[in-house]
This record gives sequence, structure tokens and C-alpha cells, in this order.
Amino acid sequence: MVGFSPSLDFKIIDETDDYAVVDKPPFLLIHPTKPNGMRNLWKELRELFAFEIASGGQVSILNRLDRETSGLVLVAKTSATARRFGLLMQQQWVEKEYLAIVWGWPEWERYFVNAPLDRQGKHQKSAIWLKQMIHPAGAPAQTEFRVERQFVRSTPSGEKFSVIRAIPRTGRTHQIRVHLASIGYPVVGDKIYGPDEQLYLRFIETGWTPELEQRLLLPRHALHSAKLAIEHEREWISPLPPDLAEFCSGKSITADGL
Repeated sequence: MVGFSPSLDFKIIDETDDYAVVDKPPFLLIHPTKPNGMRNLWKELRELFAFEIASGGQVSILNRLDRETSGLVLVAKTSATARRFGLLMQQQWVEKEYLAIVWGWPEWERYFVNAPLDRQGKHQKSAIWLKQMIHPAGAPAQTEFRVERQFVRSTPSGEKFSVIRAIPRTGRTHQIRVHLASIGYPVVGDKIYGPDEQLYLRFIETGWTPELEQRLLLPRHALHSAKLAIEHEREWISPLPPDLAEFCSGKSITADGL
């Protein structure tokens, strides 16, 4: 896995004159962050929809995913659709569900976290500017978690992992990852909220190394945008992508058997 070169090819799984639904691979940026020409979804969609843009259209990405997060992205192709989807999201009529692979086997089948989030650097020293923390001065944040399945990886130590369905009721930065880590089930591959935030700083310095692979197991955090639904209207589903499905191919125990 070390020295891997991920595919940044995305798929359009649904499209109308007004919107498109994209299945984004991990490691593809949503928006440009630096003027260095790095591939990003927004730029590539603008090229793909050049005719629509020339006719007065636009590319508005409604649900932004972190670079390492894979899965469904809703894209408006007109200003009217962007406004409509934006209002639906404000009214919580757009449902989002994620699948996360976490360390360990929770003793619960369902769990609800209601814990406000704020940028850690505002309250204590933090080496990572964007790192979030639970803090009473933060913005409200709620996430529902459900155990989908549990499995053991076929390693000498027989490590235990779970696939968790996460349903965010709010949309804060890193919300799912922070909430899972806070209840003792960090996301596999998470460089910031996983076993040691120093791994993130080391990754920035050295890139992906055998040491990081041994500690994190995956070169990206195991979080996937698996479902988008507009209430009473449409629903889109995306299964776990190959890298996460392969990780889960150990001995499986379904949630029904808990």
C-alpha cells in the first residue's frame, strides 16, 4: 500500500438539467485550496458542464466532503436549484448518512451524541489549525450512530472493528469523526482524531510511510458518504468503495447478532 497512487476519477450517478449527483473518490479535493493546479471536483465539473455554464448555468457543490472522505456529493447546475437545495438543507429536508469503519466493538446498537464543537485552537494549544474539539462554547452538534456490522481482521492479534452508520443532524466541521472519537470509537485511518495527532504532522512532513501504515492501517480516514435523500422526492445510495470494502473483508458479525 505504501507508495500508492489513488485514482481521482469520479462518477456521475444521476443528472438532470438542474442538478447532478457525483460519487467522489477519496483524495479528490472538492474545491481548489492553493493555486497549484491540483485536481479538484469543482474545476472538473465546470469543464464537464461548460456548455451549461455558457448558457447561464453554474456549479454549486451543496454538501462538501473532506479530501479523504469518499461518496455522494449533490451539485446544483443552476442558481435557482442551488437556492432550493440550500433551503431544503436549512429545513433539514435533505438527509445525509455516512458509513464509518471504527476501531472496536460498541456495546450499543444505537447511540446519540449531542455535544457542541469548536476549533480547538480557540481554547487550548493545538498544532493543527483545523482540529475541532467538544466545548460548551461551540456550535450545537448532534449525530446519531447505528452499528451496521462487526468484524475481526485476519491478523495475528485478531483486531476488532465495526461499520457504523452515522446520521448527522447538524453539519459541523469534522463532526462525525470528533463525535466517534469522543465516545471511544475513532475512525480507522484518521490522522487527526485517531491514535495520535502527531501522525498527521508526520504525514505532512514525510507523506505516507510504512510506520504510518502500521499505526493507521489505511492511508485515509474510513468515512464514506453513503446516502443522500431529499424528503418525499429522491434518494441516492453509494456502497462502500473498494478500499473500504476490502478492509472489511474479515470475519463478519452483523448487527442482528449483537
